Amino acid sequence: MSTANPVEIIPFSIENKEAIRSLNYEWLEKYFFIEPNDVIQLSDPVGEILNKGGHIYYARYNREIIGTSSLMIVTDEEYELAKMAVTEKYKGLGAGRLLMEHCISEAVRLHAKRLTLYSNTKLEPAIHLYRKYGFYEVPPPPDVHYARSNIKMEKVLDK
Repeated sequence: MSTANPVEIIPFSIENKEAIRSLNYEWLEKYFFIEPNDVIQLSDPVGEILNKGGHIYYARYNREIIGTSSLMIVTDEEYELAKMAVTEKYKGLGAGRLLMEHCISEAVRLHAKRLTLYSNTKLEPAIHLYRKYGFYEVPPPPDVHYARSNIKMEKVLDK
């Protein structure tokens, strides 16, 4: 990554609304399939994430949105790290790491006590990243959000 063109994390904006859908659809179509809940959340991120108390962030490189992640509110003390994706074209620039670090620091700023996430063990690089940042496996609830999820992870946040 060139220091003249670093990856930066920026908040959601209406002009970049389509990026959360396109980035997530890219990886979902590559590894799994798009589920009804994905269509609902990604078609209306303002109503389904932001207006419900969540937050959406983008990774930008050379004025192009190359990644995204969201914090979806579960309770006043818990957020779900969700809708995290980095386009294949720009993997290796550290965007996933920067998005992860930003979401963790934002969750702390929001006074969350823990972050949770749902994933799939076949996404080995993602699972490795989550473990690197202190997430550990916990039993999933009986009503898992997505058919593709076979692992739930949690991170207790330091204040």
